[in-house]
Amino acid sequence: MFNRDRWQEIFETIRKNKLRTFLSGFTVALGIFIFIILFGFGNGLKNTFQEFFLDDATNTISFSPGKTSIPYDGFKSNRKIEFKNEDIADIKEQFPFFLEYITPRISRSAVVKYKNEFDNYSTRAVGPAHQFAEKTILMKGRYINESDITNKTKYAVIGRLVARDLFKQENPLGKFIDIGNIVFKVIGVFQDDGGDREERYIYIPFTTRQLLEKSNDKVDQIILAFKPQIGHSGSLVFERKLREFFKKKKAIAPKDPNGIRIRNRADQLKQNQQFANVLQLIVTFVGLGTLIAGIIGISNIMVFVVKERTKELGIRKALGATPKSVIQMILQESIFITTLSGIIGLLIGVFVLKSIGVTLKDYFIKNPYIDTVTALFATVILIIFGGIAGYIPAKRAARIKPIVALRDE
Repeated sequence: MFNRDRWQEIFETIRKNKLRTFLSGFTVALGIFIFIILFGFGNGLKNTFQEFFLDDATNTISFSPGKTSIPYDGFKSNRKIEFKNEDIADIKEQFPFFLEYITPRISRSAVVKYKNEFDNYSTRAVGPAHQFAEKTILMKGRYINESDITNKTKYAVIGRLVARDLFKQENPLGKFIDIGNIVFKVIGVFQDDGGDREERYIYIPFTTRQLLEKSNDKVDQIILAFKPQIGHSGSLVFERKLREFFKKKKAIAPKDPNGIRIRNRADQLKQNQQFANVLQLIVTFVGLGTLIAGIIGISNIMVFVVKERTKELGIRKALGATPKSVIQMILQESIFITTLSGIIGLLIGVFVLKSIGVTLKDYFIKNPYIDTVTALFATVILIIFGGIAGYIPAKRAARIKPIVALRDE
């Protein structure tokens, strides 16, 4: 129930004790402010990890051929392993349960020319599924399709920075570029969240690259995606089965670590996320320590406040105030100051986080933030403990006899 007289007393007490009230509120506001900033920085670190490691699909496994290091099945060591188109067909046939999509990749470098502009760029000869593996975002035109693969077309999809460098303000779609003295038609322009390096690639059909290289059927790398529903553990099973399949097919010793190189992004992603979570836990614990320091600070101040008002409380009791009313008055004042200061600290902290944005990107903190539930929860916790901090000394003061309180110096 609203008690106007009590609120008037609280505001009068605050007015007469501005420094004490400021110190109490500042301790609370600072505690919640630092907690929000540190927790937000932890989320900023996670954002940076996501930018570095999640710009490509996270359910992919890539295979690259290497050289054997162990003699096996009549073959000598140091034998170069090669992947071919038939290996892709075999994977599709043998592992339909696990497989979502698959694409080869053949990487080359070439001088690319358009009119008087030229530069050296990396080309990737790929299949249509490569767009999903790299999370390629089309800005104009289209990506390579199955018809391009079948017909071995001389089409190219160029990165945003390639288009900017070679074409300036001109629309590149439908124009022809010279890639290593071979003319290709530009059918698309893409961008990539992976950054500038990713946007300097040029994609062409892998069958076209094989045709240009004496009509061979070799591929540098095989990238495949497992079905997300099989999860991380299922991806490890898939990886093991693929490893066994390739070693048996290519006559590689089971214990040879160098015949093929496998990279499972799901496994790497899990490790990176665990590391990012550990970092955030550390930052959160530091923030909780700050909250605890704020709680201790407000507790010490409230003990001093009650001690300072001992004579006043004695007079109130002598005039008929009950212990309950004394406790309620001090508790209400404590909760009011804690709540107001906590909200101020909360608002300032959230404002600072929003203002930071990407300014700390060089320190691996990008777009730091704190969700509303966590921020409010921390503030409520501080308010609760602020109330407890006021209740304990208030209860002790309420037990003092008026005559003893009046003698207090």
